[in-house]
Amino acid sequence: MPKLKSLEDLKRIREEAQQGLKVRLETGTRIIVGMGTCGIAAGARDVMHAILEELDKRKIEAHVETVGCIGMCVREPLVDIEQAGQPRVTYGNVKPDMVARLIEEHLINGRVVQEWVVGRLPNA
Repeated sequence: MPKLKSLEDLKRIREEAQQGLKVRLETGTRIIVGMGTCGIAAGARDVMHAILEELDKRKIEAHVETVGCIGMCVREPLVDIEQAGQPRVTYGNVKPDMVARLIEEHLINGRVVQEWVVGRLPNA
């Protein structure tokens, strides 16, 4: 993190953090990309960029975050989608060209893309 040089820098960082929190609370949508070394080697960085571009293109607000390895290296890149009131769904072997369908089906139409699912976690 760069050094803060003014009160305005601190206020800007605070506003960015508040905006991120607002998105998480209001949309209830969280997209998690596995970015351990195994995920990165499998192409997770390109998948994350594709997700960010697709969300921006469709004007969808979601909180996108990264995590390290969870032990399913053979299924990397892994992408979890968590929406308010729904189970967390983990998709495996995600490639950038799969992202548009994933966003369309799961986020917009509310339908899980069954053939790509590698796991589900119940609501907390």
